[in-house]
Amino acid sequence: MPSVLAIRHLGFEHLGVWHGALERRGFEIAYRDPARADLGSIDAAEPDLLVVLGAPIGAFDDAHYPFLAGEVALIERRLASRRPLLGICLGAQLLARALGAGVSPMAEKEIGFGPLTLTDAGAASPLQCLEGWPVLHWHGDQFEVPEGATLLAASERCPHQAFAIGSRVLGLQCHLEADAAEIVEAWLVGHSAELLASGGDPCTIRADAARFGPTLADRAEKVLHRWMEGWE
Repeated sequence: MPSVLAIRHLGFEHLGVWHGALERRGFEIAYRDPARADLGSIDAAEPDLLVVLGAPIGAFDDAHYPFLAGEVALIERRLASRRPLLGICLGAQLLARALGAGVSPMAEKEIGFGPLTLTDAGAASPLQCLEGWPVLHWHGDQFEVPEGATLLAASERCPHQAFAIGSRVLGLQCHLEADAAEIVEAWLVGHSAELLASGGDPCTIRADAARFGPTLADRAEKVLHRWMEGWE
């Protein structure tokens, strides 16, 4: 049975709509908490897919969260294996860090639903399924595009939303995995301090989740399937 290992920093930030999509493709899914797990003992090449999920901390905050160094080392080992790797939000920022790129605060946090602008490369990638449809953003930092990577998407506030290296490495700043029907309410509670400090409105996000969520879930599943079908 093929396997997925997901590095999860928060209980409510999991694979969301992609969990069921992966199970339907026959994948066995396991989660590890990087703050508790011995990441150094993980065989980075073993799972068929490694996913590094998001969290409201900085990619270079090792002084406050020492486990981040071990997480970056795990990503580096995975990159060396040349096996599929997906980074989401903090996961994408840690992926960029592992590839030698910077991560820095944005002038303004990007929280809520909004569209992506695809580059030419993005329009020819699995992200084409998102054309013209709002996705969930929830971040205050932005990665630089690593050397050798291809920029796939931008947004109004964040010019670096997605990058790819070949067909097996993908970094996403936005949260395509978030299940608007089940997860967003937990995010509104779990990230309430950040949301309110940034001037965000939970009522607007809740309404947008109900409006955009069902179609977004379908499009996000198509993105995942097309990306996986492109693995060489």
